[in-house]
Amino acid sequence: MAEKKPQTFENHARLVPMFHYIVLPMFLVNVLLALYRMFAGFSLEIVWDVAMAIGLIFVALFARVFALGAQDRVIRFEERLRMDSLLPDELKPRVNDFTMDQLAALRFASDAELPSLAKKVLDDGIADRKTIKKMVVTWRADYQRL
Repeated sequence: MAEKKPQTFENHARLVPMFHYIVLPMFLVNVLLALYRMFAGFSLEIVWDVAMAIGLIFVALFARVFALGAQDRVIRFEERLRMDSLLPDELKPRVNDFTMDQLAALRFASDAELPSLAKKVLDDGIADRKTIKKMVVTWRADYQRL
């Protein structure tokens, strides 16, 4: 198996070419064609085609949203366990104070870097995922994201 490219803030976003560049555009073109047909010659059958075309887009978007929601639940669980073993005793009672955005961003911090970064995030009230990710010095890759 080929060795994975090291992740950084600049390259960690995940695109699925088949989904993002083929399936979603196909669904969008399908909606546009259905709308065109509806305005070219109105019928109940064509209205149904438009409704189904829009429904397909919603199915694709909900599938993505539901997968990301399930991933966030796993991240929240994993990171709370990780923090319980890595944070100093004075920070452990504050583990439940982290928001989902903070946990999702902190998962990229190395084990050595996590305690100090977690403290800074809580003390300074930093909530933005992008801001926290940019603060990570030693990146801990996550190749199993959805």
